[in-house]
Amino acid sequence: MKFERMTGIKLLITVFLLIAVIFPLISMLSYLPGANVSRIVSNPQFRQALINSLSTAGMGTVISILIAYVFAYCIARTGMGRTEIFSVFATVPMLIPSISHGMGLIILLGANGIITRLLGLKTTIYGFWGIVLGGVLYAFPVAFLMLADVLKYEDGSPYEAAEVLGIPRKNRFFAITFPYLRKPLISVVFAVFTMIFTDYGVALMIGGRCTTLPVLMYQEVIGLLNFSKGSVIGVILLAPALAAFIFDLLNKDKGNQSFVVQKTALARQRLRDAAATVFCALVCLIIALPILVFAFLTFVRKYPVDMTTSLYNVITSLEMGAGKFLLNSFIIALGVSVIGTFISYTLAYFTARTPGKTSKLLHLISITSLAIPGLVLGLSYVLFFKATFLYGTIAILILVNTVHFVASPYLMAYNSLGKLNANLEDVGFTLGIKRFAIVRDVLLPQTKLTVLEMFSYFFVNSMMTISAVSFLSTVGNKPIALMITQFEATMQLESAAFVSLLILSCNFLMKGFIYFSRRRIMKREGM
Repeated sequence: MKFERMTGIKLLITVFLLIAVIFPLISMLSYLPGANVSRIVSNPQFRQALINSLSTAGMGTVISILIAYVFAYCIARTGMGRTEIFSVFATVPMLIPSISHGMGLIILLGANGIITRLLGLKTTIYGFWGIVLGGVLYAFPVAFLMLADVLKYEDGSPYEAAEVLGIPRKNRFFAITFPYLRKPLISVVFAVFTMIFTDYGVALMIGGRCTTLPVLMYQEVIGLLNFSKGSVIGVILLAPALAAFIFDLLNKDKGNQSFVVQKTALARQRLRDAAATVFCALVCLIIALPILVFAFLTFVRKYPVDMTTSLYNVITSLEMGAGKFLLNSFIIALGVSVIGTFISYTLAYFTARTPGKTSKLLHLISITSLAIPGLVLGLSYVLFFKATFLYGTIAILILVNTVHFVASPYLMAYNSLGKLNANLEDVGFTLGIKRFAIVRDVLLPQTKLTVLEMFSYFFVNSMMTISAVSFLSTVGNKPIALMITQFEATMQLESAAFVSLLILSCNFLMKGFIYFSRRRIMKREGM
């Protein structure tokens, strides 16, 4: 009976995932036969947008990974101090929407930008290089976290052997570091490229005449209600994410196959450590500048024509509904955090602790959402749910954000639960302890730090996302992040800066709450 009940629950979850993930995608793909695909892809506007997307994403990926690798190397492999502060600071851009990065660059380097006027620059930031720079700011934290994690767990013993054997340092990179990094690096390249390729926030704000595919899709669907063309573009946007997804499935990282990892010794070298500190400080300054100008711009009445200090932009934003939309965002973010954490943890429990064919199917569907860009998911939901009672409600935004962000928290829980003793359930059943009691009294206490991180991940991403929700929001359920695109359209950058600050503040508060909760738990349990 227990087996039958467990199988029933798994099937119920599988049906939910089919309705929330697979069927909407099929609904979008069903529009392809009705679209004149050859005419769409041969259109000069489409081809130029494709070239722009590939070139900006390619250049942004190269620059992001180069800077992120050097930054991660400085943190992990030098003796510089305050590495925790630098690491935390590097992830701050993850707390604001991508469109805010584009806006920050306009305020700094636009035609009337602060740096442009200060230095008398004649060049323009709009177009190709604007998208590239904005993409770098947007993708750099992800590249850094992935590379820092890889370097952190690299076995240090080959380097010690190379030191003993007198192998020159320049040869160690190609003989030891590069072979170890090769496979993880390909995953990082795919992840960063996909982020920039599918993002429309930066390109919408600072792209100018350099239109990319996500912007074209946004204009066709939101502006012209051309769902057929949007579906064709959506399929193309899926391509790099699907390639990354298949690559990760086929090439598990086997860079470190040692059972015991020896930490790399960090020998202090004054000159190298000083150079590393200067580099990291410079990167953090560049990261901080676009965010700092939000605070400056919020309290200036109208930059650059009226520089008097004023609360005009705050009052204007509130009069236009910022308070109501902020409340919507809170409800959505909290709903996604609670429901998403519950669903992803339950999924991870079944797939990690109860082996079987249904568990493998659940695992595959769960990580499939990693390969679906937010814009594509939003369009799929419009086409699948537009005639249902959910359309136009806050519930559909909670559902789409839960599906959009479920894969990463699911993998966090999956990895944590998979590391616990596989015989816990068998021992419990022998003693007459029920499965629910084992989860409540053993597994949850053992993984509570992971649960906190899962909750935080859902909340932060739901507060700042503008991709999937841009297709599904109405005046009644609109989240505050979409006010940035609204203000951008009317060139009210000061009000958009205030909204960015609000989102950043909310996410800082959540991160702070999670940080102190973790410290309290670890202190209480002597961890």
